[in-house]
Amino acid sequence: MLAKPLRMALGSLLIQKQLGFSDRELVEELTENPYFQYFIGLPGYQTEPPFVPSLLVEFRKCLTDDILGEINEMIIAYNTPDDPTPGGESNPNATETDTAENNGTLILDATCAPQNISFPQDVNLLNEARENLEGIVDDLCRRFDYCVPRMYRRNARKDYLNLAKCKKRTGKKIRKAIKQ
Repeated sequence: MLAKPLRMALGSLLIQKQLGFSDRELVEELTENPYFQYFIGLPGYQTEPPFVPSLLVEFRKCLTDDILGEINEMIIAYNTPDDPTPGGESNPNATETDTAENNGTLILDATCAPQNISFPQDVNLLNEARENLEGIVDDLCRRFDYCVPRMYRRNARKDYLNLAKCKKRTGKKIRKAIKQ
């Protein structure tokens, strides 16, 4: 068995303690959640579990409550400033924005933002809507034993493909395709 880093063990136990997961639930959550994977120190998102659930027993044996208390005290001591006033002197006239400096870079996560956004006037959206509507009509007709109405599907598909093949789509061609 390969050794796991302390950050992985400590982070996993913190997540488990905070959210009340069982060992198996924790491994499932770590597999599904990219934020948890980042928290425990994985270099990127992975779909396979970072470790087996039985390894958490070993983590708990190595990281006892005393050791976790010491680690917590070290984190608090590291993040508590020795001198609460910036610059060592207190200036009653200085505001927080005057003394604040840029101390690093901000990294934003854009995993939730869609990348392929279609424009509202895009003819591809209109074609996709037409195909979905045809599918709904077919499904309703089949479900209630109705006759499928005439919708000129072939003509609509042919007109869409003619427009899609054009290298230069003029406004006149787009309006004509939309009206049909």
